[in-house]
Amino acid sequence: MKKFLISCLLLGSIMVAKAQQTPFVLGVTDKITSRELGESRTLNIYLPEGYSKDTATYPVVYLLDGSANEDFIHVSGLVQYLTMIRFMPPVILVGIANVDRKRDFTFPTTIAEDKKAYPTTGGSAKFIAFLEKDLQPYISKHYRVRPNRTLVGQSLGGLLAAEVLLRRPSLFEQYAIISPSFWWSNQSLLTEAPALLQANLKQPVSVYLSVGEEGAVMKNDATRFAGILAAANPQLINARYVLMPAENHLTILHRSLYGGLDTLFHKMVPPAKQ
Repeated sequence: MKKFLISCLLLGSIMVAKAQQTPFVLGVTDKITSRELGESRTLNIYLPEGYSKDTATYPVVYLLDGSANEDFIHVSGLVQYLTMIRFMPPVILVGIANVDRKRDFTFPTTIAEDKKAYPTTGGSAKFIAFLEKDLQPYISKHYRVRPNRTLVGQSLGGLLAAEVLLRRPSLFEQYAIISPSFWWSNQSLLTEAPALLQANLKQPVSVYLSVGEEGAVMKNDATRFAGILAAANPQLINARYVLMPAENHLTILHRSLYGGLDTLFHKMVPPAKQ
């Protein structure tokens, strides 16, 4: 009988403890229907502390590979931390969940090996149209934003971010391009880059470019792109190139963004309240 009573007390304690649990909410999830892509897309959105209690407007960081099981959770934690220590201002983070990143982040190629490895390839033009005509208007309509937009992409996402910078630079004011896959289509985007910048860059942008210990091709391509950016009109492009030899393709995104977000945003941090 004594053991039974003890068991009941323990069970009651566990039930009370569980009754006191509440969900830990990191952000919100929206679903939008994209006319440009002809499909539904999931958005994971981190809102700055106090968003629901104020009327302020915020810069927006758009994160490619933004699924919950990709980069959204660790990047939202990084944004929260950098905001807390005043390395960047409060921002809205929009994680764009993938459906087919190989399709969305690559432009058409004539290279047979690329087509074989990426059979759905070549949809970046539609994805860029989605960013411009579906996503940005949706975020502007449903959230309090200011006209400061940052695009973050790594690997194939870095290739897409670089293509946006070169072909449609006015879509974003800031770009974090990390370990871009310029090898795609035999480096054709790099070959076109100087002419594209000259033709399309009409207003100032800031670029943070980084690469780790990821093989000679990726490092050489990133260095070549850094040179192209450095040779562009300095009144229109503010670029920083960072080599990170301690990082590889798996580790570089988080550690690179720690410095990259600080680099892109440090001038926008509001004065501390006295």
